[in-house]
Amino acid sequence: MAEERLQKVLAAAGLGSRRQVEAWLRAGRIRVNGQVAELGGRADPGRDQISLDGQPVAAARPPQLILLNKPAGVVCSCSDPEGRATVLDLLPPELARGQGLHPVGRLDQESRGALLLTNQGALTLRLTHPRYGHRKTYRVRVAGEPKDGVLEQWRRGVPLDGEPAAPVTVRLLGQGPWKGRPSTLLELVMGEGRNRQIRRTAEALGHPVLDLERIAIGPIRLGPLPEGRWRRVESQEWGRHDPLGEADP
Repeated sequence: MAEERLQKVLAAAGLGSRRQVEAWLRAGRIRVNGQVAELGGRADPGRDQISLDGQPVAAARPPQLILLNKPAGVVCSCSDPEGRATVLDLLPPELARGQGLHPVGRLDQESRGALLLTNQGALTLRLTHPRYGHRKTYRVRVAGEPKDGVLEQWRRGVPLDGEPAAPVTVRLLGQGPWKGRPSTLLELVMGEGRNRQIRRTAEALGHPVLDLERIAIGPIRLGPLPEGRWRRVESQEWGRHDPLGEADP
């Protein structure tokens, strides 16, 4: 293998983001063939002995990007101290353990729908950082029948915790009873991802969320994938914005 920047090598091994690796390099925690590595250093992971805090760095795992249709009630975490079901419990054992998979972003426990999992720290950054512009699409059922003015307020962005919010694309899909109560089905497309942002915004507007499903992350759509099932994401699904093909800067 050719030499690569140490930030890329350790991020590909699933140890952390490139920014984290840079901090480790500055702190002198990384060695290559017994010598303290410097920021900007390079190594061949197939030939050189690389260690972090004296522990050998394992060879990079093959990049994995998986789309999961998360059911409501499942925790968006790799483990849970309360013993609740996690997203890794929905994967076969050979994927769930030993591959370093972790969720990319989050979905509330009571929310459902599209969730990506990967074993690449750099890929997680690329999929979650706002500068890459991966917008997410949600199908949201709210209580009652919000008037046009309320929906326009949502489109402009409703401040939360005293901070302004980015504009949101809101499309009315239909209105009608749901489990015996009046409701409205909306499609939301947004780039922000604050903690429980949709639920808190709907509550602030007087129309609490009854059901929330994420149906797309960027160009990756949930489609007919059954709830609780998963599939691998092929690189061509991202078109020219292939997160698995990130160049080494």
